[in-house]
Amino acid sequence: MYNGNKKENDGKVSFDTALDLAGFGLYSYNLTALTGFIIIAYVCIAFGTTIIIPASACELETTNAQQGLIASGPLVGVLLGGVFGGYLGDKFGRRRMLFVALLSASAVNALASISVDWIMLLILQSIASFCAAGKYSLSMTMLSESVPMAKRNLVVLLVTSIFLLAQGIMAVIAIPIIPLSFSFYLPNLGIYWNSWRTLLLVYSAPGLLAAVWLLMVKESPKYIYSQGREQEAIDIIKSMHRLNMGRSAEELQISGLIYENQESSGPSSAKEQIVPLFKMPLLKYTIIMTILFVFQQVGAFAIWLPTIANQFVQIVETGEGTDQSLCSILSNSIDVPADPDAVPCSLNVISLLIVLAVGALQSIANGLLSLIVNRVGRRNMAMVVAVVCGLAGIITNLIPNAYASIAFFVIFMLGILIVGLYTAIAVALFPTSLRALAVALTMTGGRIGTFVSVQILNLLLEVNCDAGFYLFCSIFASSAIVAAFLPNDKYLQTPQPKKDDTS
Repeated sequence: MYNGNKKENDGKVSFDTALDLAGFGLYSYNLTALTGFIIIAYVCIAFGTTIIIPASACELETTNAQQGLIASGPLVGVLLGGVFGGYLGDKFGRRRMLFVALLSASAVNALASISVDWIMLLILQSIASFCAAGKYSLSMTMLSESVPMAKRNLVVLLVTSIFLLAQGIMAVIAIPIIPLSFSFYLPNLGIYWNSWRTLLLVYSAPGLLAAVWLLMVKESPKYIYSQGREQEAIDIIKSMHRLNMGRSAEELQISGLIYENQESSGPSSAKEQIVPLFKMPLLKYTIIMTILFVFQQVGAFAIWLPTIANQFVQIVETGEGTDQSLCSILSNSIDVPADPDAVPCSLNVISLLIVLAVGALQSIANGLLSLIVNRVGRRNMAMVVAVVCGLAGIITNLIPNAYASIAFFVIFMLGILIVGLYTAIAVALFPTSLRALAVALTMTGGRIGTFVSVQILNLLLEVNCDAGFYLFCSIFASSAIVAAFLPNDKYLQTPQPKKDDTS
């Protein structure tokens, strides 16, 4: 019988020891898969506009400026809803608020499919993104709080791999739907039901399916424990043990959880949740993590990736752009005289496949990274990713060869891997009762930066593309200096005897 931290006091163990005893099996696999599916549902709503914008341009007659607003609208929703969702998750539970977020976001996003103009589309998708904003932080927090510490980094990074592939999954879904030429007039609304509206409905479906799936898992036992409901937390852990080890396994013998770090008394008010994040010792980590998320602006390029890929393919297919850098190709595509009646209404299929390929490469790279992160530490790995990918972005437009230039651009796009590392770091730095809000709050800095960056990048891609790359890539590379002020977790990746997880 396991005697680890049990001592001689009635079979009481620390919370992380209890999770270790619960094991990693069927329940953990199911929760990890569900979290990945929730992330796909989140991306389909928060980033679906990257596919919808060009597809709806003909019917809605949108200009470049209006398309920029539509692209950034969901970012505003995510920005405003992220902290709100994190607060509700800490107040009412991760599982309950995830269920609400999944249903409400899918409903509003589906309603956006009957938008009569671009303003209605902007408003509804912003509201849908507001509702969906908590999906990422809440699901990742619930997952990390429900698996043994030794597997925590692995599952977070694996789910991040799914997040990175999600935009490619959206592209795959769009490939058979967008080219469809059907169009049915709806006289009551004065609109035509066509392929891009159908695609919006399809993008709403994962959230509904995830909500049903969510009913099959338990609330985070660590959240339950932080609310002072010790016996309920023990019952959840025992249930997890039965599924992980098999129902024929011996019943897990835990009579209580050792009170540590004041984890079992959660905050009772909004003030008690927010204020500690802005007081020492947590203030330092709040500032550093916020800055790191702000400096990570690969997401701004990811939003315009389908458009960039589309313009790249169109120029290269002519055979006239192979001796140019990426920015030269983009500038030439803008300078080509356009037929005023020929509004781009869809994305080139090859460009959608490029989006899929980039997402697949990011996902594979993140999977490989998850295999070595325990050896080098999350902080050290984040520093390496920032420097390598930031420098690759700077080099992108220094090479007068289209294929070499796009290769370095793809390496720069791998910088999005750092989001998973930052999330894992934030989960480890903040206590359970403040964790969901802390993760959402620090990520909000990145979302504000991305909202601003999308507008700036949209302008710079037209007037000074090179400056856009040099600016954002240099900032990203410099984030390694900021990350150096975080604790070196290289030697803290496995549980130590008689010590709990850094919370």
